[in-house]
Amino acid sequence: MKIHLPNSAWIGNIDPFIRSFDTSNDGILEITSHKKWVSVHPVVLCMIAALGLFMRKKGAKVNFEQMEATSKHYLERIGLFELLEIDSEITVTPHESAGRFIPIKKIKNSEQLNDFIKEIIPLLHTEPEKVEPIKYIISELVRNVFEHAKSFEGAIVCAQYYKKSEIIRIGVVDIGVGIKYTISEHYSPKNDVEAIALALTPGITGTTRRIGGTGENAGAGLFFIKSLAKASRDFFMIYSGKGMYKLLRTPKEKDIKLIADPLKDHFSFDNELPFWRGTVVGIDLCLKKTFDFEKLLDLIRNVYRKGRKEQTKIRYRKPKFI
Repeated sequence: MKIHLPNSAWIGNIDPFIRSFDTSNDGILEITSHKKWVSVHPVVLCMIAALGLFMRKKGAKVNFEQMEATSKHYLERIGLFELLEIDSEITVTPHESAGRFIPIKKIKNSEQLNDFIKEIIPLLHTEPEKVEPIKYIISELVRNVFEHAKSFEGAIVCAQYYKKSEIIRIGVVDIGVGIKYTISEHYSPKNDVEAIALALTPGITGTTRRIGGTGENAGAGLFFIKSLAKASRDFFMIYSGKGMYKLLRTPKEKDIKLIADPLKDHFSFDNELPFWRGTVVGIDLCLKKTFDFEKLLDLIRNVYRKGRKEQTKIRYRKPKFI
């Protein structure tokens, strides 16, 4: 396998990076980088970490030898080599990470999740009400991994915070069974994007065929997270199997309208990408755009309830005989 870090790979332009992922040889993972500099979204770093852990678990080699020295220093600072237990022979000077990145972590249980959330809050240096959406997003995405992914390494999480613009970028990745496998236990998606769309639809969950889910899983988490990104006029993406769904930014001149059906939203998709074993989720959120988190959740809940009722009507709509 080969994966190349370009000089720029954010959610808005992540498509070329994913398409360049070479899965042809599963005996070795070769990681290369742009010769001059690398600036990528945390979700990209999580993908490399998750893939590296998967390959090492199989006994395959993870090769960074062709990576540029500057990029190696960057990956050392974010904790990638430590996570993969690789000696990079690079020494970096510890310094305050607030305003830059929250290093890559592997989270395998609720206790580690709580510790991670407690760790990132002081690094943000922001008001408590602006921390709540971040805690919610990370908790929901990681718990999704625990409940559905069957990932031997749990969730790989990384975040990058920009103090001046108050933008946080979050990546959560797993090497598990993937969304189509989970959804197919109770539904019949034709492809990966259709499975992702079902997972984003209010009231639909891979744990049951019942609209609205169960008391433990109501099929709301991913819809809520997508809605938070939309309210912030930012990006959100899910990549699983060969499919990727990407919520695009709402233009400034347009009003924000939360939509239950993900296929009626402002989005792009691709169903012919290199196969990813598991699920990749990335989100951007601007904390400077002041919104009342609780009021926003109430609004999202209202859209969720309407969407769930619509799904129920579709399911039980009686046939009309002429």
